[in-house]
Amino acid sequence: MTTIIAVANQKGGVGKTTTAVTLAHGLALRGKQVLLIDLDPQGQAAVALNISQEPGAFNLLISPPETNIETLKQWVRNTGRSNFSLIPGNTTTSTAQTVLNAEGRALSCIRDTVRPFTRDGLDYIVFDTAPSVGGIQERAVWACDQLIIPTATEFLAADGLTKMIEMVSALIRKEWKGALLGVLPTFYDEQTRESKATIENLQKTFGGRLLTPIHRATVLRECAADGQTIWEKDPECRVAQEYQQVVDLVLKG
Repeated sequence: MTTIIAVANQKGGVGKTTTAVTLAHGLALRGKQVLLIDLDPQGQAAVALNISQEPGAFNLLISPPETNIETLKQWVRNTGRSNFSLIPGNTTTSTAQTVLNAEGRALSCIRDTVRPFTRDGLDYIVFDTAPSVGGIQERAVWACDQLIIPTATEFLAADGLTKMIEMVSALIRKEWKGALLGVLPTFYDEQTRESKATIENLQKTFGGRLLTPIHRATVLRECAADGQTIWEKDPECRVAQEYQQVVDLVLKG
């Protein structure tokens, strides 16, 4: 059975792409067959993996639900890493959102479109999503079995997290079948009062759903610049060990 994971927040700059790419590759390194789908018009997942941006996500999103697996596979790209494939995106993804809304596609349309992949031997599908509402993000969350919400450990990130929880609550009222795997604090710096206070507030709100914080680390910026994941750049560093806990949690189901 394929598990679909969405990495989402309504605020940008909180580490969504880093988390999606790191999680996907981490699962692949554990022997799982993984497909990462970049639903963010910035197309940064491809950049992070040193792959060309392409309109693969656009083509996927506008495909009718009955599209066969052979057609869908033409937009899948090999990342050069075992067990790990990507459907890249680019600026055309925002056009797909306009098309979905204009055609009045159902909330379930992304789930319906990717269903053939779930019958094709994949263990995980991971969505990287755009930091905004408007159609794609809601449909991606509706499609997922598990949701991870990265949030920066700063006061300005609270608004995006609040809006994200409001959206999830609205989907639950519509009988969403997925679940919140956890809220993932990012850019954590225990030397600053702001980070500490944010973690305390998150702990009060989310309790056991609050995941181990990911520390602010220069190596993560270097990874993006070099087109490598943390598992390739420095798998023994602290931030890699922190992301390993996320991978382990996902594997536990």
